[in-house]
Amino acid sequence: MNREILFKAKRMNWRELPKDEWWIEGLPSFDINGNMTEFEIYKGFADRETIEIDAKTLCEYTGLSDKNGRKIFENDICDRKEEFPEIVTYHDGDWTLDYSYVSGKESGYNYCNLGFYTRNRGGVEVIGNIFDNHEILKGESK
Repeated sequence: MNREILFKAKRMNWRELPKDEWWIEGLPSFDINGNMTEFEIYKGFADRETIEIDAKTLCEYTGLSDKNGRKIFENDICDRKEEFPEIVTYHDGDWTLDYSYVSGKESGYNYCNLGFYTRNRGGVEVIGNIFDNHEILKGESK
């Protein structure tokens, strides 16, 4: 199965913008040393805009959508009506819903398969991301 290759990131000047303009979707470009040099938004064939982003917020699209049709990205926080919200991470070759933070453990300790819950159960909902909504991670180990 092919999936769309897409990323999202926060604009570098996000503090100066309305909240609905903080995040953009596009593709990163890298220089010969592997450093991200720009983030490109494609508006059509051969029509693109280059935008400066905060590289720490770069998140890959999982190829999956939540129950409302919203794209699910790495580092999104999701709710599937369990005790704790879960963070979207890539682990052992697959996208997961990770709740290791509840146990005070490293990512990959407690998790479940994101694809299973979006395709077979249809109950996953994106409720935020770790950059803007960290406070909703209830039970977070201090």
